[in-house]
Amino acid sequence: MFLVTIPHSPPTDNSGTAQLRDRIADALARARRRTLALTDCLDEAELVAQHSRLMSPLVWDLAHIGNQEEQWLVRNVGGHEPVRADIDELYDAFKHGRANRPGLPLLAPNQARGYVGTVRDRVWDVLERSELRGKPLVDDGFAFGMIAQHEQQHDETMLATHQLRTGAAVLSAVPAPPSSAPVDGEIVIPAGEFTMGSSTDPWALDNERPAHRVSVPGFAIDAAPVTNERYLAFVDDGGYDRPELWSDRGWAHRTEAGLVAPQFWECDPTGRWWRRVFGVMTPLRPHQPVVHVCWFEAEAYASWAGKRLPTEAEWEKAARFDPSTGTSRRFPWGDADPDPDTANLGQRHLEPAEVGAYPTGASPAGVHQLIGDVWEWTASGFEPYPGFRAFPYKEYSEVFFGGDYRVLRGGSFGTDPVACRGTFRNWDHPIRRQIFAGFRLARDLRPGEGE
Repeated sequence: MFLVTIPHSPPTDNSGTAQLRDRIADALARARRRTLALTDCLDEAELVAQHSRLMSPLVWDLAHIGNQEEQWLVRNVGGHEPVRADIDELYDAFKHGRANRPGLPLLAPNQARGYVGTVRDRVWDVLERSELRGKPLVDDGFAFGMIAQHEQQHDETMLATHQLRTGAAVLSAVPAPPSSAPVDGEIVIPAGEFTMGSSTDPWALDNERPAHRVSVPGFAIDAAPVTNERYLAFVDDGGYDRPELWSDRGWAHRTEAGLVAPQFWECDPTGRWWRRVFGVMTPLRPHQPVVHVCWFEAEAYASWAGKRLPTEAEWEKAARFDPSTGTSRRFPWGDADPDPDTANLGQRHLEPAEVGAYPTGASPAGVHQLIGDVWEWTASGFEPYPGFRAFPYKEYSEVFFGGDYRVLRGGSFGTDPVACRGTFRNWDHPIRRQIFAGFRLARDLRPGEGE
């Protein structure tokens, strides 16, 4: 158990501001509890080690979290003198790639913990004194929400690093729930316009903005993500040995990387499949969404199944559009925040839940588990929305537009609710498998279908 002291907010006549201050304090404290839980469970040697060239040493993530918080909240919002201006370059993600970070003169684990603690103490003071309005960076607590999301995003990255570790298990959680309702087949989404993106969520990030109308042709989308059982049928049918199912780039990557199954899958001599989950070998649960597949694998599976990946607009329309009101919701189930009955988020479990585990989280059209469980690959590249404006800095989104990225939607079991909503956009290279990513399929409608 990790305790975080939250100073009492000063009295105010503005109950809305007090509530916002409480919301910010809760988001920051929840993120810090998770950060400490992911780092305090390992000894110093494991914290400074690089468990994969794809990932930073965990101690780098820890200090980077504090450095971003210092720069934006202590210095920028609070106007205070730097805590450690001398380490800014060390923890600049754009100046040092992940593969090179172990060779940097990083703060030792005890120094990193002391640093992030000192920064957070100053942030509580900044939060107490901020009016949370008056300029775009602090209106509705945006900068504080941005930092809470940043820390949780790094917590999910650190969770992925834990999955790549080869040592004994150090994390535990109760198993994800089984299915409570059968979910199968497709859902037809009729053609028409809907509002995509956000102009009202105060903590939505720049790439989610602005809200804009998008016309989407009719399509069918799977009611649930592709499961282990269905993906195993692709494996058993020689899907990894059939170049006609893969794009040229995908086949080249499959060959070079030697892909034969999703990452962390292993088949024993009896032909039974297992999956390594944070250091523990577990039998493959057939009804869980498949996880740890790259975009090229998802693309090949779609070809094998005679379908395709949904576009980003299709995914969001299936997740947010309510045909009864003609409006777009924050989440598939409505505008209320996620809870344990609607979605598998927040690292409550260390795995996806089985398909059908969250019937109350379905969209109005009847599409299930669009939020939580696994990030879902889409067919779309990462591009700005019409009218996009970088805020508060170009390096969050703008520098990635037009690169070799594919958009992922929906969050995973390792995503905190503060960093997950129906408009949230994630992106990564199509070869990445260490992220908690799966997918669902879509297809064009046949003539007369959906009318």
